[in-house]
Amino acid sequence: MGLLPKSSYYTSDNRQTAALIRARQPFLIKNIFTGLGIATFVISVYAFTIKAVAQDDFSDVQVPNAPEQPPHTPHTGVLKAPPEVAKGK
Repeated sequence: MGLLPKSSYYTSDNRQTAALIRARQPFLIKNIFTGLGIATFVISVYAFTIKAVAQDDFSDVQVPNAPEQPPHTPHTGVLKAPPEVAKGK
């Protein structure tokens, strides 16, 4: 239990066999270009976002003061009885 099933595409020390390398070879160039395309897209979106946010000017926005604290409200939950009452005195 817990062992991976034996695959004919990997050796006993988990290295790729020649058959796996041959099977993956037709897709190698396509996968490289797809990966480069996705990486380029991600980097360009990140760069655009950083550039767009850096252009924002918040000098005309008024920052409000800290909100006022509401008046203290007394505790309205169930209160425990004082020790004298609880003992029956």
